[in-house]
Amino acid sequence: MAPPRLRGMLNIGLQLMITVGIFSANLVNYGAAKIGGGWGWRVSLGLAAVPACIIAVGSLFLPDTPNSLISRGLHEQARRVLRRIRGTDDIADEYDDLVAASEVSCSSVTVRRRPWRDILERRYRPQLTMAVLIPFFQQLTGINVIMFYAPVLFKTIGLGGDASLMSAVITGLVNIVATFVSIAAVDSLGRRKLLFQGGCQMLVCQVIIGTLIGVVFGGSGEDGTTIPRAFAVCVVVFICVYVAGFAWSWGPLGILLPSEIFPLEVRPAGQSISVAVNMLCTFAVAEAFLPMLCHMRFGLFYFFSGWVLVMTLFVAAFLPETKKVPIEKMTVVWKTHWFWGRFATDQQGAHTDVAHSKVQTSNNIDV
Repeated sequence: MAPPRLRGMLNIGLQLMITVGIFSANLVNYGAAKIGGGWGWRVSLGLAAVPACIIAVGSLFLPDTPNSLISRGLHEQARRVLRRIRGTDDIADEYDDLVAASEVSCSSVTVRRRPWRDILERRYRPQLTMAVLIPFFQQLTGINVIMFYAPVLFKTIGLGGDASLMSAVITGLVNIVATFVSIAAVDSLGRRKLLFQGGCQMLVCQVIIGTLIGVVFGGSGEDGTTIPRAFAVCVVVFICVYVAGFAWSWGPLGILLPSEIFPLEVRPAGQSISVAVNMLCTFAVAEAFLPMLCHMRFGLFYFFSGWVLVMTLFVAAFLPETKKVPIEKMTVVWKTHWFWGRFATDQQGAHTDVAHSKVQTSNNIDV
C-alpha cells in the first residue's frame, strides 16, 4: 500500500514496533524479577497474553489491500479502501494502474496461479536466493543471542542479576533509537549502503567483544571468574554499538528487502518462504546458543563475526539497489545486474514489457 518513495520508511515501521516490543518485554522482565515467591516468571509469561489479545481483536478491523481485493474481483471495496488509505477521492489513475497490473499478472501465459511451482523457475532465481539468504544472514548476525539472552550473557561476563537485566533494557532502548536512524536514511542513502556500513560496524564490535571477554576468561571458562568493572563497561558499550549497527541495517532491511523484490505473481510464495526461513533460523539460533556459549565461550563472537564478514561481502557483490524502484519495475533491477542478469530470460523480458505498457503511472503506486 506504500508509494515507492516512502516504501522503505513505512516498511521499517514494522521493525520499529518490534524493537518497542522487545524493549517493553525487557522492562517487564526487569520488574517481574523483583516479585518474590517465585511468581515473577509467571507474571512475565502471562502478560504476553495482552499483545496477543490486541493482535486478535485488531485483525478483525484490518482491511485487505486494494490489490488483493482487485485480484478477487471486489472492485468497489478496493476503491473504498484506496480512498481511505490515500485520504482523497482522486484515485482513478492509481486504481486503473492497479487493475492493469493485476490483469497482467493473471492473464500471462507463463503464470497459471502456481506461485509455489513458478518460484522455482530460473527467471525467479535471484529473488528466491535473496528470500532465503537475507533472513538466514540476518539471524546469523548474532542479534538474537544479544536480545534473547542478554541477561544470561551479561551475568556470564560478571554482571549481577539486576545489572544484567538493566543492561538488557539499555540495549533495547538503543535498538529503538537506532531504528529511527534507518527510517530517516533508508530512502535517501539506499539499502546497500546501510547494509554494508552496518555489517562493518557489527564485525568490528564482535571482534572487540570476543577479545575483551577472551582476555579475562581465556579458554578455560573456570567458574568464579569475574570480569573487572572497566572491562564489563566496555563490553556493554560495544554491545550497544553492535545493536545500533544491526538496528539501522540488517534488522529492518532483512524484512524490507524480501517484501519488495518479488513480482506480483509469485509474491505470496516468496514472502512465505522468507518468513519461514527467518523463523526457522531464529529457532535454531535460540536453541543452539547456550550449548555454544558453554563450549565456545568468547569464540562464539568470532563465530558470528565470521558470518557477518560473509554477508557483508555478499551484499557488496550480489545485492542490487532497490530504493525508490516501483515494485512492478523491479525486474529491470535484476536484468541489469552483472551476475543476476543472466537469469533474466527473453520470456521474462517480454512479460515485463507488457506489464510496463499497461501500467502508465506506476511511479505513484506500489503494487
